Amino acid sequence: MTAGMTKGMTRGMPQGLPRFESAGLDAWLVRLFETIDEANMPWITALMRDCEAAFGAALIDLVPSYTSVLVHYDVMRLDAGQARDTLAGVLRELTPDDDSALGEVKELPVWYDASVGPELARLQAASGMDREAVIAAHSEPEYRVFALGFAPGFAFMGRLAEALVLPRLETPRQRVPAGSVGVANRQTAAYPRVSPGGWNLIGRTSARLFAREREGFSLLRVGDRVRFRAVERDEFQRLDGDLAPLEDRDTGKP
Repeated sequence: MTAGMTKGMTRGMPQGLPRFESAGLDAWLVRLFETIDEANMPWITALMRDCEAAFGAALIDLVPSYTSVLVHYDVMRLDAGQARDTLAGVLRELTPDDDSALGEVKELPVWYDASVGPELARLQAASGMDREAVIAAHSEPEYRVFALGFAPGFAFMGRLAEALVLPRLETPRQRVPAGSVGVANRQTAAYPRVSPGGWNLIGRTSARLFAREREGFSLLRVGDRVRFRAVERDEFQRLDGDLAPLEDRDTGKP
């Protein structure tokens, strides 16, 4: 069910009105945008911050994405109408965060090599660039973390250069090693743990992306800016990177 828009909610907001969508008995999805854009992030992070203040102890969780925020609240403290009214109040006063101060800058050392990034050659062929140019095209830009999901610590980052766009693999791998760096469509990401996955792997990072002893667990958070730093094999090894090649048993091949 989609709730109607609230009059007056245009104050401080970009073009168009936000939309409330029921997400069960204890959650509202606040959709601020219809398209993915880095310019959305200051609004998304501002909404999260203001929801934390407005809901207080009644807030259970916030789940941001490219265009929306899922607000999960305690039904023992608020009913659906009260939660919606609280959100409407937040949105009436919402102003975007300062983009220049949004998130932290995180650097991920990456070893780009066919033994750990089997789709590196595929990306070269599709882009028409040589190996060095592909690595430069992926590692030189600064990426924004748009959302966390799929697995704890898995950050969806973008936007990837058009020349590096590849669709996901038709047959996902059964086992992708932790630290694997991949691309899919206009996004890039690094796998925090061993898991199945269908992204095109082009390298591996030595960064520890998820740790239970770390505050917040995840190294990367929504709004962070990420830089991939290309490193050679020796430095990757010194950084305690996993040099084990991606074997046939990891690829999902019969």
